[in-house]
Amino acid sequence: MSNKSTVLLEHHLKELKLPTFLKEYDKVASRCAAEGVDHPDYLLRLSELELIDRNHRMVDRRIKEARFPTVKSLDTFDFLAIPSLNKALVLELARCEYVDRCEYVERRENIIALGNSGTGKTHIALGLGLAACQRGLSVGFTTAAALVHELIEARDERRLLNLQRKLARLKLLIIDELGFVPLSKTGAELLFEVFSQRYERGSVLATSNLPFDEWTEIFGSERLTGALLDRLTHHVNILEMNGDSFRLKQSRQTNQT
Repeated sequence: MSNKSTVLLEHHLKELKLPTFLKEYDKVASRCAAEGVDHPDYLLRLSELELIDRNHRMVDRRIKEARFPTVKSLDTFDFLAIPSLNKALVLELARCEYVDRCEYVERRENIIALGNSGTGKTHIALGLGLAACQRGLSVGFTTAAALVHELIEARDERRLLNLQRKLARLKLLIIDELGFVPLSKTGAELLFEVFSQRYERGSVLATSNLPFDEWTEIFGSERLTGALLDRLTHHVNILEMNGDSFRLKQSRQTNQT
C-alpha cells in the first residue's frame, strides 16, 4: 500500500471506531500472505479479533460502571464450607447462556441471599454480578446504607428523580448488607420506593443477615415491610447461607499457627 493509502485507511478505521482493525491489520495481512489466505478469510480474521476485543472492552466497562468493591468470581467460592447453600441453583443463575441475556434477569426475578455474617453472601452477590456483566448486562452494586445515604442526599439536592431513573434502568441492582444498619423512617421509605419501582421491571439481588420475620427491624413498620416482601418475594430465588463465618474460621486458623 502507498503511504497515502495507509494514512487514509487508518483515518477511516479510526472514524469507524475499529481500534483492533487499526492495530492488527498489517500483522494479520502479513500472516495471511505467508499462508496464502484469501481476502474474505483475511477480513474474517480481522473481524473476529475486533469482536473479541470489543467484547472485552464492553465487559470491562460494565464492571467499572457496576462499582463493585472488588471483583470476585464464583470459581473461588468454597461451596463445601456452606452446605446449606444450593450450589446447583447458584451455578444455574450464573450460567447466563446467551449474550445480553440471563434467564432470571430476563424474567425479572429477584435473588435474596440470607444467612449469618461471614458466610460469603457478598462473594456470591459479586460473582453473580460479574457473570451478568460478562453478558453485557448493566449492573449496579451498593450497600443498603450507602444507597439510602445517596437517596437522601439526592432528595435534599432535588435530583432524586434522576437517581431513581438511573437505578431503574439497571438490569440488575445488587443491594448488599440489608439489615446491618437500622434505617430512619425517611431512609426506609426511599429504599422501599427503589424496590417498588423495580417490581416486575428489573431484577434485585439483596443480601441480608436477618430472616424475613425480622425485616420489620430494618424498615420499622410492619405495613411497609409486608408490602416490600410481597413485591420482593413474588418472583424470587432464595439462597440460604447459614454456617460458620469464613472470617472467624480464618482468624482461628491464624491463631493456631
